Amino acid sequence: MRATGLLLRERRARADRRFGIRLFGAVAVAALSAVPFGLLLVLVEGRWRPLRVMDAGAARRLHETALAHPGWTSTLRFLSDWVWDPATLRCVVALLTAWLLWRRAWRLAAWSGVTAVAGGLTGLLVKTVVERARPSLADPVAQAPGFSFPSGHAMTATTSFAILMLVLLPLVSRGWPRALCWGVSVLSVVGVGFTRVALGVHWFSDVVGGWLLGAAVVASTAWAFEAWRADSGRRRSSMAEGLEPELSEAVPER
Repeated sequence: MRATGLLLRERRARADRRFGIRLFGAVAVAALSAVPFGLLLVLVEGRWRPLRVMDAGAARRLHETALAHPGWTSTLRFLSDWVWDPATLRCVVALLTAWLLWRRAWRLAAWSGVTAVAGGLTGLLVKTVVERARPSLADPVAQAPGFSFPSGHAMTATTSFAILMLVLLPLVSRGWPRALCWGVSVLSVVGVGFTRVALGVHWFSDVVGGWLLGAAVVASTAWAFEAWRADSGRRRSSMAEGLEPELSEAVPER
């Protein structure tokens, strides 16, 4: 029995070391493994005419609506600048990570923090490399600094709500409560993208790029976490269960 316990602890120690390597390795290759994002990036950089026509048409129509309905525009600005602002969402993820540390869910806390930071740094790097200009509209209803592709708001919303859902799902009852959480998350991610285009500070393809790149980062780090679970002898979890189903237990990591 004692020998079995020692073997189990040794196996988990090796798994912990491999987990760190895989986690940061997954972050490094996230952009390269994001095939849909890569294809979109090629089209943006190549100034593909159908994409430019679609972007310009969406920007023009939504800008006309924003100018015609000031109250609607004010609501969109409040949602974009406060409720769904990247700083707000990052604070929420930071609080979640702190709570996970308090619960002694060390590896889940590491995954949450690394995924959030990796998403922000990856988005900033791509913006700097691509250097796409933001829309230039007559009578703008909003302003935003920096480059346009990909949308930082859309990417942060994607990574943040994915982190919240994948971490907290084990604590949410099955059935309509989980469906409600998924619905709010999806609506928020889509809503963020809509507000950025409607306010004239991003092209539609910027928003799609943010969604795709954010999803790629989350998928890569989640894969690393699942690999750690397999190495440490834990069963594989499904997206419907969250990354760590044991979070609902008194001691999540034994």
